[in-house]
Amino acid sequence: MKQGIHPEYRDVVFMDTSTGFKFLTGSTKTSNETVEWEDGKEYPLIRVEISSDSHPFYTGRQKFTQADGRVDRFNKKYGFANSNE
Repeated sequence: MKQGIHPEYRDVVFMDTSTGFKFLTGSTKTSNETVEWEDGKEYPLIRVEISSDSHPFYTGRQKFTQADGRVDRFNKKYGFANSNE
């Protein structure tokens, strides 16, 4: 690996701003904010709008309203009986 061309890889804390969920991981991302983690050390804090804690796909709160309309249009287009009736 070439020296001096890669960003510094370090431990950082990512925080979901909508739920307050935090997790520690490695990243090259930098931040001026720091936070004290459970181990007593301070790490850079990266704020994110969505994570696995708040994303509808991972939490099971996903809505399929748009897909339902597509299924109805398909059934109508090809003459299949509507399953809702």
